[in-house]
Amino acid sequence: MTRRTDNRETRLPVPDAIEQGGELPAFTPVPRQTKRHDGWTEDRQRRFIEALADTGSVKAAARAVNMSAEGAYYLRRQKGAESFRKAWAAALDLGVQRIEDVAMERALNGVDVPVYSYGQLVGTRTAYNDRLLMFMLRNRAPERFADGRAKGLDAIGTMELERKKKQWRKEWEAERNSVSVADIRASIDRKVEAMRQQILERERRESPRVKRLREELEQAMEADRAAGYCPERDPDHELYDPHHGTRGRLGPSLPLLVADRGESEVEGDSAEENPRWRSIKDEGWE
Repeated sequence: MTRRTDNRETRLPVPDAIEQGGELPAFTPVPRQTKRHDGWTEDRQRRFIEALADTGSVKAAARAVNMSAEGAYYLRRQKGAESFRKAWAAALDLGVQRIEDVAMERALNGVDVPVYSYGQLVGTRTAYNDRLLMFMLRNRAPERFADGRAKGLDAIGTMELERKKKQWRKEWEAERNSVSVADIRASIDRKVEAMRQQILERERRESPRVKRLREELEQAMEADRAAGYCPERDPDHELYDPHHGTRGRLGPSLPLLVADRGESEVEGDSAEENPRWRSIKDEGWE
């Protein structure tokens, strides 16, 4: 079966090139043995060629007329489809031109990329594809952007490219090293000043109630600093620690443990605590 299961057709607009008298030629539809309203009728073949010129995609064009891409390729192989095949090729040329226009538009103006934060969509940013831009420039103006060679490089072209890369690298390093410490500090100062201005602007736009609460908060924080507030000593605070400040200290009531030994044994142990020290004493001192 060449017809898609969904009977609804997606009608696409006729391309601007056709409306302005483009190069899409008239053709003779492929003759069919049976006339089916849900098959490749003459009207459906014409609308398929128009959609192909509009999109540059066989699959999208077939979907536009509610048919399958496999059925379109099968129709192109049939006897008597010579005119249809020529119109197919012309439509693809127009479609590729439109794709190039879209690619150039994206390369110049970028595309919107969604920005997520913690799994939530917070906005979009414009992303630019420099490789796509250079590809379009090399293929549309090879004499200016690829030294007349828009396709692959030969051995000499590869060597020239490597030489230019080294030159660009040196220029980039020289530009990077030319930035002085004063310039870096000035850049940091400008960023800090910009942040400060943003904070001041945000505070200026606050309501009187928020300003009053902010002043009360600052006064309370200043009072805590003056009183030497410590959260570990506050029973109402989640960081309260009843043993704060007492760890690592020996209480005055702890007795000093001394072995119950005789005086002679203690004296003997003291005398023989380190025989090495006794042996190296200088007898001349006595």
